[in-house]
Amino acid sequence: MIFLFLTSGLFLGWTLGANDAANVFGSAVGSRMVSFTRAAVIASIFVILGAVLQGAGASETLGRLGTVNAMGGSFTVALAAALTVYFMTRAGLPVSTTQAIVGAIIGWNFFTNNAIDTQTLTQIVATWITGPVLGALFAYVLYHLVKITRRRIRTHLLKYESWLRFGLMIAGAFGAYSLGANNIANVMGVFVPSIALETTDFGIFTLTGPQQLFFLGAIAIAAGILTYSRKVMQTVGANLLELSSEAAFVVVLSQALVLFIFSSSALSGLMVKIGLPPIPLVPVSSTQVVVGSVLGIGLYKGVRNINLKVLGGIASGWITTPVAAGVLAFLLLFFVKNLFGIDVGHSFNPPASTGEGISTAMIIRYSIPALLAVTAAYLVYLVLSEKKKTERLNKEYYK
Repeated sequence: MIFLFLTSGLFLGWTLGANDAANVFGSAVGSRMVSFTRAAVIASIFVILGAVLQGAGASETLGRLGTVNAMGGSFTVALAAALTVYFMTRAGLPVSTTQAIVGAIIGWNFFTNNAIDTQTLTQIVATWITGPVLGALFAYVLYHLVKITRRRIRTHLLKYESWLRFGLMIAGAFGAYSLGANNIANVMGVFVPSIALETTDFGIFTLTGPQQLFFLGAIAIAAGILTYSRKVMQTVGANLLELSSEAAFVVVLSQALVLFIFSSSALSGLMVKIGLPPIPLVPVSSTQVVVGSVLGIGLYKGVRNINLKVLGGIASGWITTPVAAGVLAFLLLFFVKNLFGIDVGHSFNPPASTGEGISTAMIIRYSIPALLAVTAAYLVYLVLSEKKKTERLNKEYYK
């Protein structure tokens, strides 16, 4: 039964992977510095690691916006957000999964007459402004530093391109990790209050119930990346702004830095220790951040280089996404409650241990070691293949 209710969250994870992988590797793929297959595999591995290791902070914040404490409500909220993102993704338009889930949760609050935590909502909405602004700022500064470094370092063009290609893969891995850490809240955050899974002990480490949910959600994100992200990658990477390899590297790194800032508990705690306000751990729209980063590059080069038509289409999606998700969630909640008699908004206290929980733990117990082994093997493969490719290009150039 638990897996049945989780299907909408897994679907939402799939749509996030299909759409938001473009925010990690779209610029690199669009500039043809990294192949789609390689980008998809790297993003899939590191988004899982980020979700499991660092996904709790943003999920707690999203839970304060609306504690969806019935599995039927969690299922419906996630389904409304997933459908909203899916249809906009089908149109090739990058949309914000964060805004979709926020709109759906607010729709649930209205339907169940639950109060909205305005302070949490303000923190989340504020990132819709600060996210792209920080992305643009980081991109502008980093792009300037890259240009200075390029002028001072005199090296062969092929070797420089090889360094950039490897840098894009490293930055993309960091970006995927940050995406998983920050945006897993959008996928599984609404299920944390209503689904209790036992902590699983692996000997050298343990996974809490929420971490197990994050792992399943991250697997769904990886599936979306591998199966349906190519079209949106091409939209972000090629249509919005013609990116050089240097600009692609800067965009990926800027996006990764912003998402990491808003998902790092350690960094937030450090701010408190030095007497500064803590950084809010909130789910950030990676779409907005990457568009802000691309805009920062465009401002450095000159506004004439930006495709304003595509930018306007993306901006309109930011407005329609939360509204559409909220309305759809309200309507779906009505049908789920009145036609199927499923509880969508009352207190739900599941037993500490169920058959489904044990099954989930078993799946995760055997999946994680395999994932770690595949990750190590693939990283070794990347290093060796990149070295061979550089040697081959050098031989062809000097012939």
